[in-house]
Amino acid sequence: MTTHYKTVHYAEADGVATITLNRPDKRNAISYELIDDLIAALKQAAASSVQVIILTGAGKAFCSGMDMENLKQLTGRSNEQNLQDSVTMASLFRTLYDFPKPTIAAVNGAAIAGGTGLATQCDFTLAVPEAKFGYTEVRIGFVPGVVSSFLIANVGEKRARDLLLTGRIFGAEEAHRLGLVNEIVAPEQLMPRAHELARQLLENSPASLRATKSLLSGYTKEQFDRQIAQAVKENAAIRQTADFKEGITAFLEKRKPKWGNS
Repeated sequence: MTTHYKTVHYAEADGVATITLNRPDKRNAISYELIDDLIAALKQAAASSVQVIILTGAGKAFCSGMDMENLKQLTGRSNEQNLQDSVTMASLFRTLYDFPKPTIAAVNGAAIAGGTGLATQCDFTLAVPEAKFGYTEVRIGFVPGVVSSFLIANVGEKRARDLLLTGRIFGAEEAHRLGLVNEIVAPEQLMPRAHELARQLLENSPASLRATKSLLSGYTKEQFDRQIAQAVKENAAIRQTADFKEGITAFLEKRKPKWGNS
């Protein structure tokens, strides 16, 4: 069974749903449409008989972060629109993190900003040696709000501060050392290894897997509820600042930003 959304390809086979971000010409950048399509695909997988989900990207990148056209629009949106955008983005990451069935990210290339969030929100993250990661939001006057909660839970506060405040790009080996990537896999073995892992998971009790995932999500629910609510507000508020407008403009014009004194 296959379903073609506008920006996502969905396929089911042998108990596994493969969801492919399908904007290769845009390096699978996150657009408003892709967010809607990905949430819809995840809901389709949750309601189906499949027991494992593999998330990957078409082309050379996994996901390059926010779409440039959407970035242009952000500088002219109202506070209410910015709040709703932030809530929608939070909903995507939370849907993936709390997904009731095991999830595997097969990171076939660059996974930057929101792309890093998608890759590392899965239960298992496999990456090719050439994969690149980075929470680059501060480099364009943005706030890595929603993903910061999950990052701290994964790597601890000290390491999270390093990645979030520098906004630096880091490779698959460092991501593996930090615990953000489970395995580094040769490109030609990435999808075979993802399916091998999926088959291993399929040998387990579906009811037990669901109960275990529910248990793990429950441990952090109150903490994430509180932190993400704050992150949504900060994410929306930063968009009203001069630094954000300058950062986005500079990024689109491919020049260094000229920050103010705020």
